Amino acid sequence: MTDDRELRAALRAAVRGEVDFSATARALTTMDASNYRRVPLGVVAPRDADDVAAALSVCRTYGVPVVPRGGGTSIAGQATGTGVVLDFTRHMNRLLSLDPGSRTAVVQPGLVLDRLQEAAAPHGLRFGPDPSTHSRCTLGGMIGNNSCGSHSVAWGTTADSVRELSVVTPRGERLRPGRDWAGAPAGLRELVDGELARLRTGFPDLPRRISGYAVDALLPERGADVARSLCGSEGTLGVLTEAVVDLVRAPRARALAVLAYADESGAAEAAAGLLEYGPLTVEGMAADLVPVASAADLPRGGAWLFVETGGDTEAEAHACAETVVRAADVLDALVVTDPARQRVLWRIREDASGTATRMPDGTEAWPGWEDCAVPPPRLGAYLRDFRELMASHGLRGTPYGHFGDGCIHVRIDFDLLTGPGVARFRRFSEELAGLVVSHGGSLSGEHGDGQARAELLPRMYGEETVALFERVKAVWDPDDLLNPGMLVRPSPLDANLRFSVLPRGPVDVAFGYPADGGDFPAAVRRCVGVAKCRTESVPGPAVMCPSFRATGEEQHSTRGRARLLHEMLAGELITGGWRSTEVRDALDLCLSCKGCRSDCPVEVDMATYKAEFLHHHYAGRRRPAAHYAMGWLPVWLGWVSRTRTAGAVNALASVGPLARVAKRLGG
Repeated sequence: MTDDRELRAALRAAVRGEVDFSATARALTTMDASNYRRVPLGVVAPRDADDVAAALSVCRTYGVPVVPRGGGTSIAGQATGTGVVLDFTRHMNRLLSLDPGSRTAVVQPGLVLDRLQEAAAPHGLRFGPDPSTHSRCTLGGMIGNNSCGSHSVAWGTTADSVRELSVVTPRGERLRPGRDWAGAPAGLRELVDGELARLRTGFPDLPRRISGYAVDALLPERGADVARSLCGSEGTLGVLTEAVVDLVRAPRARALAVLAYADESGAAEAAAGLLEYGPLTVEGMAADLVPVASAADLPRGGAWLFVETGGDTEAEAHACAETVVRAADVLDALVVTDPARQRVLWRIREDASGTATRMPDGTEAWPGWEDCAVPPPRLGAYLRDFRELMASHGLRGTPYGHFGDGCIHVRIDFDLLTGPGVARFRRFSEELAGLVVSHGGSLSGEHGDGQARAELLPRMYGEETVALFERVKAVWDPDDLLNPGMLVRPSPLDANLRFSVLPRGPVDVAFGYPADGGDFPAAVRRCVGVAKCRTESVPGPAVMCPSFRATGEEQHSTRGRARLLHEMLAGELITGGWRSTEVRDALDLCLSCKGCRSDCPVEVDMATYKAEFLHHHYAGRRRPAAHYAMGWLPVWLGWVSRTRTAGAVNALASVGPLARVAKRLGG
């Protein structure tokens, strides 16, 4: 068994970046945006590639697994682990260079996508893929998951935008993977040469095949692209330290055609037929996901396609959108060219990843089958079969997503809190895998396999191809150091569920939590980890989360605080219960501004949770002076008003030694 203190000391001696084995640091990284939870030994924030190599060397010596982590928005569990987490968001988060002439950029893995987009925009450029988490997801995470986003019908997946990578292998070798076998580890080419027939016939041909390793990118007719083959490997083969990525020319003007249909099946049937018009997006969603307040912004219907078109001028983009409207058989349609109004409409679609976690009646819904993909012409038929399968299991969910690419997102009202519910989750998962394969699809069309789907990869690829994946893993990572339990030799899809550690009985609380049935753990479960609170700058009226934007620390985000409350309830890492100093310190900078209540897609109400926690934390104990000074402020002000001493009080509070003493006494 690993001696945590010895490991921590060895890492601190070898790494210049932060090494944090505290309960807080570990609690903040037990989960990503998936259903899964693993408790790490500690967190390392490397400063550069040398630190990465040093951390890998120490962990290899101690036999401790390593998990690379970016924004922590992965939905299949691949950003969690039981060893050492490498957090790239703290230091290795820079844009190193941008060359408008060659339309390339050199980025570090912790760079947030929006920062790259902001730097590229003045040159009329952009990075093609743009997941809905673009304001907080990192380029390293996007490469690890081969992320896509709404513009993939025009600009493809992240793999289509990667030119060259810099990686450190688990045994410390530094490679520069690229085309023509550049940066290939010893043995990889020989492995591929012996499996050419399988690689040419064993992989579904569809735009959103993300599942498994992209070993077919190593075929000679595909350029033997080692960098591309690493995209989607979920941090299991090498640790990314730098990437050269391609940028695309952004259209000068855009128009958004919103096409209304009776239901999502009608929208799905129409989506593939619109691709011939060269749209930038073909996104679909149903009315179940649209808040009542937002429905007035959409044309009448039960489901919509968001079809974006581009051009050199607003008139040209508008004309393209009108062409799409005329070609589409719709109930109603709307064409918008005003950028501000487009942003309002796009926010409805982007918030779906959060709003989908609640059914219309308030029932919880969860990921797990978040992004299956089928050939676009089969999407309508697949959705009908998918609905029938859900109904046969007594489950509900509202599909939405990248209809033009045949990729469907959905949160389903699985019961992941009880044994029978988890058993049904497994049965449904096994049957859905068969359904996806029967339509020629991929178990993952965007977010990767992780733990959620990797166990079922043999149903998609067959045992022999999955065995080939294991051989690829052995070439890159013979010691199984990187992210074990993902993709190859995976953990069971129903193990490590994050809900299993929460208390089953009621928790005594002061507030009512009516939206969560009076259940405080259910209120804490609202945070699913989409991390909208981690945005560094928020456009428009949004304010969440001001403390994170000031400090950049995860524990000062709404998500971080929710994670600490989750671990407090679990009692494994945060053992003090309501007396926890870790939770108290994280909540200390919460302004109770209710920004999360209005801006969070799932309406996490951290101000109420903070008041609840502090009520119990200080029960029967003296509070800090500031609580009395600020809590009794209306009383002080009333007294000042009645005694007409405002002038004197203001003078004393403004300057001088008395003011300093008063402020010190008041906390």
